[in-house]
Amino acid sequence: MDIAVACGLMILVLLLVMLLAGVPIAVALAVSSICAILPVLNAGASVLTGAQRIFSGISVFSLLAIPFFILAGNIMNKGGIAIRLIRFAKLFTGQIPGALAHTNAVANMLFGAISGSGTAAASAMGSIIGPIEEEEGYDRDFSAAANIATAPTGLLIPPSNVMITYSLVSGGTSVAALFMAGYLPGILWGLACMAVIFYYAKKKGYRSSQRLDSGEKLKVIFQALPCLLMIVIVIGGIISGIFTATEGSVVAVVYSLILSLFFYKSIRLSELPEIFLDSAEMTGIIIFLIGVSSIMSWVMAFTGIPGAVSEAMLGISNNRYVILFIINILLLIIGTFMDMTPACLIFTPIFLPICQRLGMNTVHFGIMMIFNLCIGTITPPVGTTLFVGVKVGKTRIERVIKPLLLYFAAIFVVLLLVSYIPIISMWIPGLLGYV
Repeated sequence: MDIAVACGLMILVLLLVMLLAGVPIAVALAVSSICAILPVLNAGASVLTGAQRIFSGISVFSLLAIPFFILAGNIMNKGGIAIRLIRFAKLFTGQIPGALAHTNAVANMLFGAISGSGTAAASAMGSIIGPIEEEEGYDRDFSAAANIATAPTGLLIPPSNVMITYSLVSGGTSVAALFMAGYLPGILWGLACMAVIFYYAKKKGYRSSQRLDSGEKLKVIFQALPCLLMIVIVIGGIISGIFTATEGSVVAVVYSLILSLFFYKSIRLSELPEIFLDSAEMTGIIIFLIGVSSIMSWVMAFTGIPGAVSEAMLGISNNRYVILFIINILLLIIGTFMDMTPACLIFTPIFLPICQRLGMNTVHFGIMMIFNLCIGTITPPVGTTLFVGVKVGKTRIERVIKPLLLYFAAIFVVLLLVSYIPIISMWIPGLLGYV
């Protein structure tokens, strides 16, 4: 048997067995990778090289952006920003059917664009707007489904930690280009879900009864403006070259601290140690995953696994559209049982070379992959955003799955558009000269 096939099967089998046994994903990655290289290298060399790969994998300056964006997101999640964005979003939804659910969708896009977390968006928006929807007669399952379906838009609309991870594992794809490429796919996802909300709301007769006069609207805009300015300052600074993505993450932390401590006064100094600790724990998990995934990347490159997979897939068909469809289906399946970061780390080195052989830009592939994995966050059995959305919506998974099916269909249509029409992802980066 070819060494690439043997090593690939060994990694796959060991990884699945350990994950089913409840072994932490980082440990499973490291052990399966070291075991797979043993037929080629002796145990001492394998372990020593693996340790070196962990340190070289995390010794990258751009990775500093991850802990700072996580910290900024946690500060904003507890800093009273969510309610101000909800009030601001309501200005755009007016009296259309399902106005509050549309407000939820727009607010998720805005909050996700600021915090970079779909789970945080689902938690913050669902817990605030859900009770308001219930008061106005909205079905609890309908409200929860709308919140869950639109929460992952923040993982596509920058800043996004998974884009930084993809930049690293893909060999240095521009973070700024990825950030810009995520805007249109993220907005299209949100608009597709809003079309489904409109359909359901029209059918059920949901309408908002609340109206704001001009003075109240100005007050809402004034309160939300500082939150929205952060997007302009951070993303604007990155694309204009004033600072890098890493420096932009630090700016995001400083700005969110000033906003929460002094402007809104929604966080006390005594609460900061807990926020810092939560952020450090989350950062440790992600960085360790990146480190051990470097072992797997080295093993796959050393044994030629990506090349073997590429030859096998192109042996099925060399039609670009067929191959992209197969990759999309595989990524959708992978996303249902694996979190985004490890999935991105494991499968980018496998699928990226195939797409490059088909002439696909690394930025376009990155957005397509992240889009797929975002869907996995709202599907069972390991969809973290799904679980959070169900919990804050005070309902059960089996009750929201049915209303979610139509959202999944709409999101899948957008996925195909993003996959087959490169300009959706590449237009803004091209306009700004990144590609």
